[in-house]
Amino acid sequence: MPSEARSKRLEAVSTHPLAELLACPPATGSLLTASAQMISFSSGETIFSQSGACQGLYLVVSGQLMRRTERLSMRVTLGMARQGDLVELAAALGDRVHTYTLIAQTPGSVLLLPIDALQQAFQSYPPLRMRLLEELAREVSRAYHLCTLTNLSRARRRGPSAVIA
Repeated sequence: MPSEARSKRLEAVSTHPLAELLACPPATGSLLTASAQMISFSSGETIFSQSGACQGLYLVVSGQLMRRTERLSMRVTLGMARQGDLVELAAALGDRVHTYTLIAQTPGSVLLLPIDALQQAFQSYPPLRMRLLEELAREVSRAYHLCTLTNLSRARRRGPSAVIA
């Protein structure tokens, strides 16, 4: 794939600025601001657990967090969440059940936008939900792209005689 085409493809799935994702009319913004809760945590603390009820959308303010899940009796590390990351879009926008466990690697804090306030914001300003759904789609695309690169590099290390099924 030519580098220009690859660059445009990567740009399409890049993270969008938080201010752009959460932009909404003043009344909706005030609702979200008034309901937001700051949650501080210590290293090793579990912020939320897989299969638990989602309390809302989390924004990492400070610290470093590890995403971990259990699939088919295996513990899988999904990656890190850092300052500025929106965490658990899938649960907040979907069935409200956490898809992974979030564990603090360093002390820090997250800002929680409670699920009830989010639902009210989505009702009063539907484009907000659509922008967050688009960001979730980009997040899935980034993860797919990373997995593809990882699999390609493994295949290259095995050499030309490796059979890829």
